Amino acid sequence: MNDDDIGRSHGMHVVHDGPRQAPALLLVHGSGMSSGFWNPVVPALAAGHHVIRVDLPGCGQSPPTGSYGVAVQAGRVAALLDGLGVRSVAAAGHSSGGYVATALAERRPGLVRSLALVSCGPRPDALLPQPLALRALTAPPFGRLLWAARSDAAIRRWIGAMCVRPAGLPDGALAELRGTTYRALRAVLRGNTEYITERSMPERLAALGVPGLVVFGAADPRWEPSSAHQYGAVPGTRVELLPGVGHVPMVEAPEETGDLLRRFAAVGAAEGGPS
Repeated sequence: MNDDDIGRSHGMHVVHDGPRQAPALLLVHGSGMSSGFWNPVVPALAAGHHVIRVDLPGCGQSPPTGSYGVAVQAGRVAALLDGLGVRSVAAAGHSSGGYVATALAERRPGLVRSLALVSCGPRPDALLPQPLALRALTAPPFGRLLWAARSDAAIRRWIGAMCVRPAGLPDGALAELRGTTYRALRAVLRGNTEYITERSMPERLAALGVPGLVVFGAADPRWEPSSAHQYGAVPGTRVELLPGVGHVPMVEAPEETGDLLRRFAAVGAAEGGPS
C-alpha cells in the first residue's frame, strides 16, 4: 500500500517533503485551514527533515468524518503515522492544530519526542473578542449561509483578519480552504473549547515532560499575546514572541518561524532516529 492509499484509509490527505530517511517532523494546521498553510516554511524544514503534513478530517482535501473531538483527531493521526511506519516524530501545530499535536503526545508519549505550538491559545479566558470577519463566518445561523456562498475575496478577508503583516495566501491554499465544511469547522471549534476547558495547555505540557517551543505573534488578534508567557512556567519549554506578527506566523513571518521550527525540530532527533 502506498502513502496515498494509507492516507485515504485513515481519511486524511497526506503530503510528504524532504528525505524519508531523515528525522520525521509532523505539521498540523489550525481550525478550518489546511496543510497548504505550512507551504512557506516547508523548504527550510525539509532540508533536514522528513516533513509530514496532513489535512485533518473535513478540512482541505480530506473528507468529513463523524467526530471532530481533539482526542479523536489525535487518534486518527496516530493511526496514520503507524501506517506510515513512523516511530518517532517532532510535532508542530498551528492554533488548534497544537491541541491535536498535544493530544497525540498524550495518547502516544513514546511517539512524540518534542512539541512546538504556534499561536496556540493556552486557556479559554485568553481568547480575545474576535474580528468581525471571523465572527460573521463562524456564527450561526448566518455563518452557514455565508460559508456556503463565500467568495475568494471573502476567504482572503477571513485570513487577512487574523494577520497583522501583509500576507498573501500560500499557493493552493485558496482551493484547499474551499474543501473545508461548515459542519467540520463548527465541530472543531467546539472540540477545541472543550479540550482547553478540561485542562489548560500549560498544565498538559507540564504533564508530558517533552521539550516544548511556543511561538506567538506579539500582535495576535485572536489570542491575548501576553498569555503566551503562561507557558514559560513549564519546565523545558521556550517561548518566542515575534514582533509585529499576528495569528499566522508561518505566513506572515516565514523565515523567522521556519528557522525557529527547524532548530527546535532537531531537539532529540538523534535519540528519536529517522522515521
